[in-house]
Parts: sequence; C-alpha cells; structure tokens
Amino acid sequence: QVQLVESGGDLVQPGGSLTLSCAASQRFFSIATMGWYRQLPGKQRELVAFWDTLGPKNYSEAVKGRFTISGDNFKSTVNLQMNSLKPDDTAVYYCSISGWITELATRQNYWGKGTVVAVSS
Repeated sequence: QVQLVESGGDLVQPGGSLTLSCAASQRFFSIATMGWYRQLPGKQRELVAFWDTLGPKNYSEAVKGRFTISGDNFKSTVNLQMNSLKPDDTAVYYCSISGWITELATRQNYWGKGTVVAVSS
C-alpha cells in the first residue's frame, strides 16, 4: 500500500514562509493529479492547491498569490511553498496524489496523514 508522508509543518510568525513536502513510499508509474488540502478541527477539509499534471495549477482564493504548488512526477513528490503566512492559514495540511502505481494498476487516490502549520506571533 502506497503511503504519502508530509513534512515541513511548523510554528511560524505572521508574514513568514514555509515549504511543505510530500513524498510517496514508492514511485508512481504515472500521476494524474497532485493536491494540498487543509483542515481545522471541526471543519471540513478544504482545497488549497490542485494540479492536474496535464493542465494548469489552481488555488483557493484564500491562498492565491501566496502559495505555490510544485511536483516531480518522476520522484513522486509534491511541495507547497507558502509565503506571507497569516493566522488564518493555521491548519493541518494534507497532500494527495491520484495516479497509477504500475502500468496495469487502476487509478487510485492517496492521502497523507497531515502536517501541522501554526501561524502565530
């Protein structure tokens, strides 16, 4: 079973920057989409950044212009560069990769267990 592991979460002051990373326990044969989501306790998980690897990158209005998603299909990694962080960005951040582990596998969606980002002075 493929596992995704996020890293990079930390406590940071408002206006600061963080880079979140997500790595798969094994390389995908092919990746269709990559994404980052976040969730606050008691609230629904929300989309932060999404990349259809054959198309453009999309961002929520809350983070547009401040966050950048990037990924490496060969390495099966996805990153989230977060700049100008605000207290409202405080959440557990989850990565997601949808793709094919092998040439004959069916497409599946995988999630990491999350990494905590806290923005506070």
